[in-house]
Amino acid sequence: MYIYSAHDQKILEERVAQFRGQTERWSAGDLTEDEYLPLRLQNGLYVQRHAPLLRVCAPYGNMNTQQLRKLAHIARTYEWYCRNM
Repeated sequence: MYIYSAHDQKILEERVAQFRGQTERWSAGDLTEDEYLPLRLQNGLYVQRHAPLLRVCAPYGNMNTQQLRKLAHIARTYEWYCRNM
């Protein structure tokens, strides 16, 4: 199983911060939908009809039990949130 190094973690944190900033700028109206589209697609955020879909990447397709349980928790939490918006 692939194990993230400190370097991998730093890159991941930078990408998350970058996408968070892009999303905040879009939410504030500083980016148009056309400007935001390629940014959200390259980060795996898709909108299908009325529901968002976030692509999750697992290096080499491997996940341990703790990671899989956390992913299930996130999916259940946001499914409820989206249904009750």
